[in-house]
Amino acid sequence: MRVFSILYRKELRSYLLNPLGWIVIAFVIIMHGISLSTAMKAFSDTPMANSLVYVSMHTPVFWFYFMVIFPLLTMKLFADEQRSGTLETLLTAPVKTWQVVLSKYCAVLTFYCLLWVPSYFQFQFYTWTTDLPPAWNNGSLVGTYAILFLMGTFFLAIGCLASSLTSNSIVAAIVTLGLLLLNYFLGFVTTIWGENFAGAALFNYISSKQHLHYFCSGLLDTRVVVLYLSLTVLILALTFHVLDFRRWRR
Repeated sequence: MRVFSILYRKELRSYLLNPLGWIVIAFVIIMHGISLSTAMKAFSDTPMANSLVYVSMHTPVFWFYFMVIFPLLTMKLFADEQRSGTLETLLTAPVKTWQVVLSKYCAVLTFYCLLWVPSYFQFQFYTWTTDLPPAWNNGSLVGTYAILFLMGTFFLAIGCLASSLTSNSIVAAIVTLGLLLLNYFLGFVTTIWGENFAGAALFNYISSKQHLHYFCSGLLDTRVVVLYLSLTVLILALTFHVLDFRRWRR
């Protein structure tokens, strides 16, 4: 665990001490503020049955910046080290491949979680500035952050895998974004084709759009937890084998 801890702290510092990390934080704060403002404008124009948290997480602005986060955070994880040759040095050092993969993944997951801390205070500004009770319940708030975490674990794992396959960080970012968009649009299959075909239940089960809808409504589903954590483990295992193959090939 000592080696893992050293690698983890090194990777986390690379986010906190890198201008790109702070640019991503500022980007998320600004875009979430725009999303929240859009939701508040909708509330002022028309009575809403859903909570403010739900509406702010279902604006087009949200999906735009949410999808962009993951390529930005993961594109350099392995690709830059492959390009500079430091990955080869790391893989020939007395460290295990799983320590390299997990340290990088846990560091980027930690930084991803930190990105959402300001959003909590942005929601609280509503009550602080309007002197009104919260336009949401605790279930919707907890469910929202739970699904953001679960989707984040899976999407970051996809970014790790894409970064391990190439030495070009731009290619890694494009591959990551492409896979995330594919995952997102799979949720529209039942919207386009209806519910009356054999695979409709499967597409509803894997739909990130549906997961966000239910969790932001305060409806927590353990099947979704199992789905995302299982897929995360699977993708990280693939990343491990990619790097391990490269290690022993040398």
